Amino acid sequence: MIIKKRLATGAFGLLAAVVCGVLSPAAAVADDGPARESPKVELVLDVSGSMRARDVDGMSRMAAAKQAFNEVIDAVPDEVRLGIRTLGATYPGQDRKTGCLDSKQLYPVGRVDRTEAKTAVATLRPTGWTPIGLALRGASKDLAGGDATRRIVLITDGEDSCGQPDPCDVARELAAQGTHLVVDTLGLTLDSKVRDQLSCIAEATGGTYTAVQHSDQLSTRIKQLVRRAADTPVQTPTAVEGAEACAQAPVLGAGLYNDREGFGEHRWYRVNVAPGQELRFSATVGADRAVDPDYGVMVRAVTERGRELVRGSDAGSGRTDVLSTGLRYPVAEDFEPQPDRAPLICLEVSQSFSAPASVKRTPGLPVELAVNIVAAGDPPADAAAFGLGRGWVLLAVLTVTGLLVGLVWGWLARWRVTVWRTN
Repeated sequence: MIIKKRLATGAFGLLAAVVCGVLSPAAAVADDGPARESPKVELVLDVSGSMRARDVDGMSRMAAAKQAFNEVIDAVPDEVRLGIRTLGATYPGQDRKTGCLDSKQLYPVGRVDRTEAKTAVATLRPTGWTPIGLALRGASKDLAGGDATRRIVLITDGEDSCGQPDPCDVARELAAQGTHLVVDTLGLTLDSKVRDQLSCIAEATGGTYTAVQHSDQLSTRIKQLVRRAADTPVQTPTAVEGAEACAQAPVLGAGLYNDREGFGEHRWYRVNVAPGQELRFSATVGADRAVDPDYGVMVRAVTERGRELVRGSDAGSGRTDVLSTGLRYPVAEDFEPQPDRAPLICLEVSQSFSAPASVKRTPGLPVELAVNIVAAGDPPADAAAFGLGRGWVLLAVLTVTGLLVGLVWGWLARWRVTVWRTN
């Protein structure tokens, strides 16, 4: 009987897969929505004097970077619009003020003409300073416009030599703009200061940091990051600003949102949820700078009159840069109906992050909010759907199990005593 049921289930699943496979192309053809905008990537290359060092497979760092760039240009996907920006490529002098303004776009962001792009790369010679912060701001402007995925790939062998603007602060500014810009960093040295700065830049924007010691590794990693831009779907969160009280809070619909919260701040948002629907809400706070250990994040859902409905919380101890929590609340038919609109639920997001006095307070910590509204009858995708997460069900199961075990054990004990007396 069990085998028959399993065979029937498998056959049904196969039929469903075939039907989906047949219908999906038709659905795709019928979809008249706008075509996805081509992703944009800009490679930002350090051309400062230190790139003359010959410690990458017997060649200079500059030669290794040129070789990698040529291979990347040959392999760039057709749908990707690629650009190249340099820093420290034109001014060989010792004047700090002039050297810290040395960043320019070498090849404009667009469809790649491989011959022109390679010719531009071939002209580069290690020259000047390392204004990383300035170059990141310039790259952001180069990629501005449209709703496409945007990615900066920074390749450098040293930390910023200018100090202003600070690269980490620039990265936080870019993240605060909510334009889905990711910065990946590659370091051509194992120096700890360089690693810390490049890691800070990447973490602030959701990117990655990679230490590179070989030319083939450099080429492979850049290709991966360019392909990742082509493969990543665009889902840009909507910028929103929470209020200090529920009455002034913005009303959110289903979707993704981002905000900024100061250390220890509480912010409010509102969501309309109709009777018979369930609200699913989560908040993620990122520690994009040095913070003190021991912190927490809490979300609460309350009525407009201040009655708490449900809450969720999580805590950390300095071992993670991101902390998330969420809640779920099904709205009953008698949930405080309001004239001419669905019931309004107030959502409070609070966190207990703190930081040393030397850490910058602005902009605030990045907060991403996810709002989803579904039918209240939708089952949860976890073990609680089977009732095991409910205390009274578990208690009933344990009680019945204990009673049965006791009866069986008692019967066995009496049987053994009877046999013993008989013998």
